[in-house]
Amino acid sequence: MKELLQGAVLGHPIGHSKSPALHNAAYKVIGAHFSYTALDIEVPELPGLLERVRAEGNWYGLSVTMPLKNAAVALLDELSPVASTLGAVNTIVCTTPPDGGTHLRGENTDVPGIVNALRYAGVRERPRAAILGGGGTAVSAIAALAHLQASEVVVFVRNPAKAADVLDVASKVDVRASLEPFAGAADAMAGFDVVISTLPPHGADGLAATLDGQGGEQLDGALLLDVAYDPWPSALAAAWEKRGGTVVAGIEMLLYQGVEQVKLFARAGGYGTLATDKQGDVINVMCDAIGVGRRKPHEQNMAG
Repeated sequence: MKELLQGAVLGHPIGHSKSPALHNAAYKVIGAHFSYTALDIEVPELPGLLERVRAEGNWYGLSVTMPLKNAAVALLDELSPVASTLGAVNTIVCTTPPDGGTHLRGENTDVPGIVNALRYAGVRERPRAAILGGGGTAVSAIAALAHLQASEVVVFVRNPAKAADVLDVASKVDVRASLEPFAGAADAMAGFDVVISTLPPHGADGLAATLDGQGGEQLDGALLLDVAYDPWPSALAAAWEKRGGTVVAGIEMLLYQGVEQVKLFARAGGYGTLATDKQGDVINVMCDAIGVGRRKPHEQNMAG
């Protein structure tokens, strides 16, 4: 029997995470001898944790969530082109090179996670888009919107000085983007086809209260992807639906970014590339694990 290899999701807070259920369901189908747990890690603790991973030598990978996505970048041996462009990782793949040791490669599967969640919801072509927040997930949202050929992206932030990286990434991926004060977000929401909230749980509650309390234009089916999936529905999601908008639950993004992580980790752990028929089974058990509807065959093809 193969040695039991370790994996985990890192972040703070992390007790709400559905990633262990998501990943462990997939590895059972694959037959991977993997464990996957949740570790509550704050930024100052991350270097020590990664040194432990290097020393133990029996890890296949790590999922990285807030507030660690930017902090992890400088601690790794290699970055994928996407992770390098964004300056943010949500995935660390652990491999053993021929000369020994542990090699840590940073990846970013948040981008396909956002793209496929929005595609599954029926995003229109060349959407006019907004992003709420300017942190590590916001840069992934910029890249995803570039992939969807967004005509324009407006990023609403509380502190523009901390969001310079977002505009830098927008320039690199050739997206027309601008920063606007967060205080003006509620009045502007009706002008967008897609809004992606990258704020932590309850981070948009004030905006939700304003939307819920004000009159004005309906949202006419505009898509909101709220990446914070616990508690759900969020106050913002509830207010959005009340105004006639369509909500894409953040757990859909979790699903699709997780599918890409499972592919990367399976290869790193010596289980090869998932066959097409096996991929469908994997996606569906991951759906079951987090309580969302199974995907039809043509919907499974998006996760690639």
